[in-house]
Amino acid sequence: MKAVELENIFKSYPIKKTSVQVVDDVSFSVDDGELFGLIGPDGAGKTSIFRILTTLLLADKGNAKVLGYDVVKDWKSIRNIIGYMPGRFSLYQDLTVEENLEFFATIFNTTIRENYKLVEDIYKQLEPFKTRRAGKLSGGMKQKLALSCALIHKPKVLFLDEPTTGVDPVSRKEFWEMLKRLKSQGITILVSTPYMDEAKLCDRIALIQNGKILKIDTPQNIMDSFDKNLFAVRSENMFKLLNDLRTFNNTESCFAFGEFHHLTLKDNDINISDLEKYIAQSGHLNATIKIIKPEIEDCFMQLMK
Repeated sequence: MKAVELENIFKSYPIKKTSVQVVDDVSFSVDDGELFGLIGPDGAGKTSIFRILTTLLLADKGNAKVLGYDVVKDWKSIRNIIGYMPGRFSLYQDLTVEENLEFFATIFNTTIRENYKLVEDIYKQLEPFKTRRAGKLSGGMKQKLALSCALIHKPKVLFLDEPTTGVDPVSRKEFWEMLKRLKSQGITILVSTPYMDEAKLCDRIALIQNGKILKIDTPQNIMDSFDKNLFAVRSENMFKLLNDLRTFNNTESCFAFGEFHHLTLKDNDINISDLEKYIAQSGHLNATIKIIKPEIEDCFMQLMK
């Protein structure tokens, strides 16, 4: 049995006299015990999909199940077996760390002691601040508290909606290490994120844009499917270089990526000296060009076309 199944899900929101389609014929499934990532920018439809799966929002059309339970008919059963961490911090900010955790344990008729082993690694980092009000915690500590509260009733499926947005790099790394440990305990995890570098930490990913799934596969398979030579180009005047590369008659795509521009060409067999000659003639005498391996973000940009 699949842990999560979506079949032809549609969702739109009314805006004045029209409507905006935010989830457009989305179908995918998640295996039991899998760490599955829904990867896409803000506004891609990730949160709406998570809210449908966690029974907080009704789809316009389509069917969805969590561990065999229908999200419409069996919503009470689903809420007892899932953990949900929304993108916005939603715990009680005037309660302490310990009070929040005790409150959520009580809701599910359990105790902190009963499921302490599940949250032990996370709670040890929170314990020095257990008497501090949640609203006074740092961003990283808030996320760890929210994760602890989502886990305290020992859910079978865990939904994490952009859990590392706005969190410092060190806390992001720690958070993903915690997710790996949770996965090893048999919990199925669905995580959404706009950070493409986090995609490689998942077993499988679904790339999503404008409510549509672009591709579903393992991160490595998606990167291996990139069918063009990818060039990283740099010069002293990066803004001018970007414009010049985009006007090159053989350019297929060119985007700024950190200290380089990533370039693909229509003719994959072009002699690199032709490209070097064009760049030099455009006034970039000290430019560097090298062929690189594509990352998930490069694949996402290619699929968007």
